[in-house]
Amino acid sequence: MDANAIEPDMTLALTLGYRGAPFCGFARQPGQHTVQGELERALGLLLRRPVDTTCAGRTDAGVHARGQVVSFDLAREELGGRTSRSLLRSLNALTDDAIAVRSVGERPFGFSARFDAVEREYRYFVAVSATPPLFMADFSWHVPAGLDVAAMEEGAACLIGEHDFKSFCLAASAVGKPTCREVREVSFAEEEVMGEAMLAITVRGNAFLHSMVRTMVGTLAAVGRGKRPPEWVAEVLSARDRAAAGENAPAQGLVLWGVSYG
Repeated sequence: MDANAIEPDMTLALTLGYRGAPFCGFARQPGQHTVQGELERALGLLLRRPVDTTCAGRTDAGVHARGQVVSFDLAREELGGRTSRSLLRSLNALTDDAIAVRSVGERPFGFSARFDAVEREYRYFVAVSATPPLFMADFSWHVPAGLDVAAMEEGAACLIGEHDFKSFCLAASAVGKPTCREVREVSFAEEEVMGEAMLAITVRGNAFLHSMVRTMVGTLAAVGRGKRPPEWVAEVLSARDRAAAGENAPAQGLVLWGVSYG
């Protein structure tokens, strides 16, 4: 089939999970091992042409995903009789073992995993036991000193709603770009995962800036450790300056949990 003669007439969406450690983030980068690069390589082998994909939210190096969504256009004839199930099997066979394509489905033509998303949910896992985690070591941030969750909840309250989150964004990526976002939930739940004590922090919003969730978690952790009072979080938000916020929480504790569409 002549790739130049292809006229796309359908859109497919993939839902996938991945472990972030082997990748230099989601977005393709020349000479780097990325999730998007792996997917597009596999799709290129199956469709015998270059394939451009769009994701719901780019994740940084080391960040995991449970429910990332990726869309791409193609011509129906390119499927060559493949079903969603056979395409799913082929993609999982051709991609890195750290990627699991969980579903393949048709969406209305022109659907965009990014622009049609109405909400993203992230979860951050903090290991709160005195000893380092064993099973969750690669999926959490160990904070052995203990955290005052009530103080963190008090500090997080000011982050709910639509605000300018420039203080919580990687400074270089905020230059000349809008930094207002709507955060709908910041909640905390004590969980036991594989017998290890975790504090799961759920953050939901319409969209997120580069490193926004990790900076929010690092800032709230400073409050939970007693290094800063809860009202400091509001001061950080109003400063609109990344230097005013806390540290960037480590990448391995963050998971893109899911994406919602209208």
